[in-house]
Amino acid sequence: MITISEHTGIVTAVNVFRVEPEQQQHVIDFLVENRHTPMKHPGCLSVNIHKSLDGERVINYVQWRSWEEFETASVDPEFIAARKQAAELGLFDSHFYEVVFTSEAQSH
Repeated sequence: MITISEHTGIVTAVNVFRVEPEQQQHVIDFLVENRHTPMKHPGCLSVNIHKSLDGERVINYVQWRSWEEFETASVDPEFIAARKQAAELGLFDSHFYEVVFTSEAQSH
């Protein structure tokens, strides 16, 4: 389940790929095809893929129940190989985040 709320302990890996517009769909296809690699680990909650409208970026964010569960998954050889392949698809930047504040619009 996708959860965006404070104080859950959930950590999110935000992976940003800078790509040439003609390569954007290739990166998306790779990430969709390989979504099961993190999801086979019990701590993985969701995999989400976004594309920029200008064609120059793909963002993949993966939610983990905890940092420790990500660390456990990260030593799996298949997981390591998929991350290495992903890094070769474009300029790749990856960081982990936790939610510190959320606000929802009131329905009108």
